[in-house]
Amino acid sequence: MDIEFKGGNCVVISGKKDTFVTDPKLSDLGLSDQGAHASAVLLTQTTFGVEPDEDVLVIDGPGEYEVKNCSIRGIPARRHSELSETAHNATMYRLDMDDISVAILGHIDPNLTDEQMEALGTIDVLVVPVGGSGYTLDYKSAVALVRKIEPKIVVPTHYAEEGVKYEVPQQPLEDFVKELGAATEELPKLKLKAGSLPINLTVYKLTRTK
Repeated sequence: MDIEFKGGNCVVISGKKDTFVTDPKLSDLGLSDQGAHASAVLLTQTTFGVEPDEDVLVIDGPGEYEVKNCSIRGIPARRHSELSETAHNATMYRLDMDDISVAILGHIDPNLTDEQMEALGTIDVLVVPVGGSGYTLDYKSAVALVRKIEPKIVVPTHYAEEGVKYEVPQQPLEDFVKELGAATEELPKLKLKAGSLPINLTVYKLTRTK
């Protein structure tokens, strides 16, 4: 499995036969939209979608999905800015591919229920926004979720970066890294193989690619 970071909350997850793209609409941030040739795009909120090629599957809500050899579970969640405790207007995802489990959280309320935690299950890789400023999870909430979910790997997204025009200025990644206190590596692309994941929690800062 390979994971690339495209900016915002968009990552590209590639396996032996499939490619998945999360929240591909990046043009609002001054970047290029993604997902045109993916096997499927996963939308944590419907507003983060783009018009894909006709053969691209769009997954934009809760449910169980099978895409070739991959299993995807959409889990209902409350959007970070939603005041109603009963609203479910965002979706988290669990993706199982090549014997590795990946969770994509998106801009959610950090107070996950026991039911949501059970639906996520045991996670190897956690993709989580950390930029805060009222738009998404701040670094403290993101750290609390990492400690609750207990993944082996964290891929942070949606933080302050040169060349990215966020509607609300985002906090720097360093705040999250310092608060979490885990080992950190910077890579252009994360290459993973089941059975060879790090023993100790590791944060991977992925270089944004076009």
